[in-house]
Amino acid sequence: MVTLVNLRSYWRFLVVVYQFFPLIAAYARDRRRFVLFGGSRSVTPEMQERRATILLDSLLTLGPTFIKLGQLLSTRPDILPPAYIEVLSSLQDDVPPAPWAESRQVLEAELGPVEEAFESFDDDPISGASLGQVYTARYDGEDVAVKVRRPGIESLVEADLQVVKWSLPLLMRFIGEGRAFSLENLADEFAKTIRQEMDYDRERRILGQIQSNFEGDDDIQIPAPVEERSGPRVLTMEYLPGTKINDVEALDAMGIDRTELAERLQRIYLQMIIDDGVFHADPHPGNLAVDEDGSIIFYDFGMSGRVEPFIQDKIIDFYISVANQDINGILDALIEMGTLSPEADRQVMGDVMELAIADARGEDIEQYRVQQIIEQVESTIYEFPLRLPRNLALVLRVATVVEGVCVTLDSEFDFISVATDYLREEGYYEETAKELVRDAGQQVQRTTEALFTVPPKLDRVLDRVERENLTVNVRLQDKEGVLDKLARRIVYGVLLAVGVLSTAILYAFDQTSILPAVVAAVLTLPVLIQLYRSFRSKQGIRTTPQFTRQSMRKRRGEE
Repeated sequence: MVTLVNLRSYWRFLVVVYQFFPLIAAYARDRRRFVLFGGSRSVTPEMQERRATILLDSLLTLGPTFIKLGQLLSTRPDILPPAYIEVLSSLQDDVPPAPWAESRQVLEAELGPVEEAFESFDDDPISGASLGQVYTARYDGEDVAVKVRRPGIESLVEADLQVVKWSLPLLMRFIGEGRAFSLENLADEFAKTIRQEMDYDRERRILGQIQSNFEGDDDIQIPAPVEERSGPRVLTMEYLPGTKINDVEALDAMGIDRTELAERLQRIYLQMIIDDGVFHADPHPGNLAVDEDGSIIFYDFGMSGRVEPFIQDKIIDFYISVANQDINGILDALIEMGTLSPEADRQVMGDVMELAIADARGEDIEQYRVQQIIEQVESTIYEFPLRLPRNLALVLRVATVVEGVCVTLDSEFDFISVATDYLREEGYYEETAKELVRDAGQQVQRTTEALFTVPPKLDRVLDRVERENLTVNVRLQDKEGVLDKLARRIVYGVLLAVGVLSTAILYAFDQTSILPAVVAAVLTLPVLIQLYRSFRSKQGIRTTPQFTRQSMRKRRGEE
């Protein structure tokens, strides 16, 4: 089996290189215009969009594993620029179904003969995805949906994962070191994610957990798993038909209040992420439906995520800060979640967030959408490459996709208003206020302690100054020669001022002969040229960033 996987990996590697060759050649020319020589070339947004479309077509051509990889990349703004994220976000996990004879082999290997496992079974699938497909059947007098793993998908996935691993060194030649770090971690993360999604036992456990979290809630329906007819490659669950959530004409004919429906959908996801810590992570319209009573039906829990309590708290802080237009609070939440460097320029980032909120408001000052804010944040994250935690990236993606569904239902839907009301009803605003009071109390305590500890220390320092026994060591690091350049400019400026003044004085006091003034002007001219060149130099005066991934690694190595 291992040998077959390796042989398949070698063949798939050649296929992948051939498929991606146009993009590889384009990226190589970005570094050197003529591949082997020449300067770099700039890449316009239009070129990025065309390349993203080529990448999308290549992923679809390469099949299930790479479709999943594209979906994961669409949640990683720390790796791809916004143009690629936008194009890949449209990647749908919808492929032609496998032949029934092959699926039957998988089904019977798990449950035994189909005729004995089910009362009846429809061999025409109702949906087909890259890793599995869903059939309808009847069991114990009830209609059920049976999700069967795609035949032979395990060996294909393992071969493709090996290809991804082999491809990393090649890809890293065309990206910066910061994104190379993120990409390397993404490969391990992707391998773990896709293996989890093929494990239907895990999906069954997640499905049951989320169902128990909403027990007794009539606003949501989650299909109950059928334990005795499920296994690692087969998942049997309750069959819940409904109308697709983006079919607005059908919803109107059913008399569904679409504004109220959008609000309920948003509240359900807020509960999953903020309260429960486990959430359905693939909320595209194909996985959401509405029954006759208006309840929202959720399908396909293969892609799901968990949120740690700390991140839950920070998400709450983020929402509250956005609602209150508290720029510092937004930045603090992003830094504490790990999506923004603590060394980032807060002034620049604050301006970005202010512009994002102002742009998102539109004409109505109260209407602004979190999707636009997230897009601005994602653009900034790409400019300051960081590694996003997977589930946090999924949360960002879920928020964007859910808001898109809600806007389809109601074009005036106010995402932040609903989130704010939810947080206030659940008491999170009060908890935040209590934390602020507690923090203020601790700050007062520290200030009071400082009133007693600082004066004695200051008194000792003043004594040393009075005894002329105080030494201050100052070390300036000027690897770029900034101080030297500034000093030269000051000298040139002083000499130029003296030369101009001397020329003016000689001309004013002896207008019968302008020769002395001309001589003084000629002597001053080289100084003017030198001063001009110091400002026009391509090198200029530059500073070295204090926080870069390279400098961090260098410091760790020195330590």
